[in-house]
Amino acid sequence: MKTVLITGCSSGYGLETARHFHAQGWNVIATMRTPREDLLPRSERMRVLALDVTSADSIAAALEASGPIDVLVNNAGIGLFGAFEATPMATVREVFDTNTFGTMAMTQAVLPQFRTRRSGVVVNVTSSAVLAPMPLVAAYTASKMAVEGFTASLAFELEGFGLQVKLVQPGYGPSTAFTANTGARLEGLIPEAYAPYAQSVFAAFTQPAAVTTEGDVAQQVWRAANDTSGRLRFAAGADAVALAGAQA
Repeated sequence: MKTVLITGCSSGYGLETARHFHAQGWNVIATMRTPREDLLPRSERMRVLALDVTSADSIAAALEASGPIDVLVNNAGIGLFGAFEATPMATVREVFDTNTFGTMAMTQAVLPQFRTRRSGVVVNVTSSAVLAPMPLVAAYTASKMAVEGFTASLAFELEGFGLQVKLVQPGYGPSTAFTANTGARLEGLIPEAYAPYAQSVFAAFTQPAAVTTEGDVAQQVWRAANDTSGRLRFAAGADAVALAGAQA
């Protein structure tokens, strides 16, 4: 029976992914900054652990408590929507700390056990923002593009050890409340000069042609974790699939 550790399981894609792997019979270690066991099925195969991917001590403690794992899913992330001109660099760094450096730190922490066993998969969750330019998410997109480049390069250096690294690219998921976890970071990020443009962007988001659900992402993470074809990227959701197809 395999074990998966998933970051960012308090809501959205991470929560549904934890439920999906559990339903498939895996042992699941669902991590979040503030553990809430009531969100997930009560089971001997489900464990909820505290984890802050921006803290080296927290990462070390979580991995020690987890024991050996077979798959790491780097899903934890924060959104950011606003004009880049008005975005403090401290906020940009905060986004990178979680979305980019948190992913890198978690990956680096599990690689020794994967390499020693010559077995293991890392699945990094990015965004369809890497597939096509989107407005008012410049800093967020940059943090996810960095993960794309990191993952593609890492796949080469780990191939010789029998390890796999994958990317899952979710589309726009309105049910996940993309900016809900940004809190005070959103304040003042739409200056008056940008307001008319921002309103037109918001209007477009309210009537999307296609969207991504939590289930779409969970299924693609599952596919990526079990893929043996050498495929790197997995678009998740009808809108992301369309964007990926347009790039092909």
